[in-house]
Amino acid sequence: MERREFLKKSGVLLAGTACACALPLLPAAAKSINVDSENTAGKKWGMVIDLNKCAKDCNACLDACRKENNVAMHGDKRWDIHLIRKVTLKRKHPAESPEISVPLLCNHCERPPCAQACPVKATYKREDGIVIVDHHRCIGCRYCMISCPYNARFFNYRENHEWPNKDNTRSSHGVPESCNFCAHRLDKGKKPACVEACEEINAKALIFGDLNDPGSDVSKVIAGNHVRGIREDFGTKPKVLYIGL
Repeated sequence: MERREFLKKSGVLLAGTACACALPLLPAAAKSINVDSENTAGKKWGMVIDLNKCAKDCNACLDACRKENNVAMHGDKRWDIHLIRKVTLKRKHPAESPEISVPLLCNHCERPPCAQACPVKATYKREDGIVIVDHHRCIGCRYCMISCPYNARFFNYRENHEWPNKDNTRSSHGVPESCNFCAHRLDKGKKPACVEACEEINAKALIFGDLNDPGSDVSKVIAGNHVRGIREDFGTKPKVLYIGL
């Protein structure tokens, strides 16, 4: 058998095996939809980050995310996981503030390249627009990380022994992770941990809600402000937008 034919048949067998064993593990609430389709009927979760209200030295959202989602932090940047992180950007125009602190997380794109690149459909988009990775199905190939233009996914190279929040799963070793808008909280009617933490300190820099509901807080903020996503020219249609970017 030629090498090309062998690889082709092996790939088909691997994909078929992964799908057959992993499909029953998907929860009912995590029904996926076509990654190129756009939900205009039901809920479509999105976030606006007001950079004018986000303090550079405030890490309330990061701390809340790590605690809520049992994020693996080993004290080494090679292994640490960041579902949400903050970076400092330098402005090009002197008339503006020279530096700006920007929280970065998964953009939950309407057209997610990570889901399109996944060979076993471990990364998928839920009906409510959340892009999520099924750790039971993932084979650890990291194609999703390569295809993400926002560098929003991190690979769990090491076992995470910390498990502060027993109400949520522990980080899985050998698979990539990214923000999922705290889907487990949304399914219970709660806000994402980062948003709740920001509200508790009265900063209100993170506004979250249903983009399909014109009466939601996030829709009102979008309607009343100039908002933009990161690299919208990619055509991914990010659902994390910014004021003051």
